[in-house]
Amino acid sequence: MKKIIDAKADRKGNITAVKLEGNVSFTPVKTAIRMAEKKLVDAVVVNPIKSIQHLRTRPDSKTKNNLDNLAGE
Repeated sequence: MKKIIDAKADRKGNITAVKLEGNVSFTPVKTAIRMAEKKLVDAVVVNPIKSIQHLRTRPDSKTKNNLDNLAGE
């Protein structure tokens, strides 16, 4: 399983892409969500009832690996 090592956000602060361990370029977040559902990415897909799916790093006690922090938000 690949780990997320970096992230990009748009002007509103929404995560738009992530960089996976071993990759040179960023992967769109929608693609990373599909990969996480197939257990190819070490992340969690959140499915809120009245919202769109989003991606999160696995819960732990660290904040430096949260996607918002990786994106510089």
